[in-house]
Amino acid sequence: MFNGKMKAVTFSYDDGITQDQRFIKILNKYGLKCTFNINSELLGKPGSLIRNDVTVAHVKPRAEEVANIYRGHEVAVHTLTHPFLPGLDDKEVIRQVEQDRINLSEIVGYEVVGMAYPCGGENNDDRVAKLIKENTGVKYSRTIKSSDSFDLQDNLYRFNPTVYHMHHDRMMELGREFIELKPDTPKLFYIWGHTYEFDFTENGWERFEEFCKLISNKDDIYYCTNKEAFGF
Repeated sequence: MFNGKMKAVTFSYDDGITQDQRFIKILNKYGLKCTFNINSELLGKPGSLIRNDVTVAHVKPRAEEVANIYRGHEVAVHTLTHPFLPGLDDKEVIRQVEQDRINLSEIVGYEVVGMAYPCGGENNDDRVAKLIKENTGVKYSRTIKSSDSFDLQDNLYRFNPTVYHMHHDRMMELGREFIELKPDTPKLFYIWGHTYEFDFTENGWERFEEFCKLISNKDDIYYCTNKEAFGF
């Protein structure tokens, strides 16, 4: 169970960018918790991305700002520099993950144990997962392959989230289904994305807040970080 409850909701957002601050205000307003996956060697760097013909900011906060920004939530590994891990040799996979974990632990003042794989597509495989499990302090790592399910999974090193937040209609549908669920076994609703995606999506921020209103303030749901959901 999750803190004595059969249902839990958690969020996982990648890259560690300045839009996270607006996002956190919304989460805090509704009593929701998130894990933020950060590239420690990219902290403090400016940048932008073009998505759907819209240029959006992709600016990283400075290292000295991180602990305060993400207070009350969880900081987790996203590798040092966001490489495609299956394309790296064993030694570099371990370095990218473990050094990021060490750096972030020093920055936030607690031991970082979580992770999300960087890059799109098939961004992980059994070799990489085994390396991380056997050679780093990471205890779980999230993929980007949606399960469309609330069921718990045995392999925490290739953990598939329930839904990608850009699939808004499906996320809302799953949210209503989860609220009505009266399970006999523990169920986890796990949402992932990037906060910059709200900037190029029509009414993106407002639609996300609509979901937060829907899913929050339910007595039978535990609202938690990934680390708390997995019992670490």
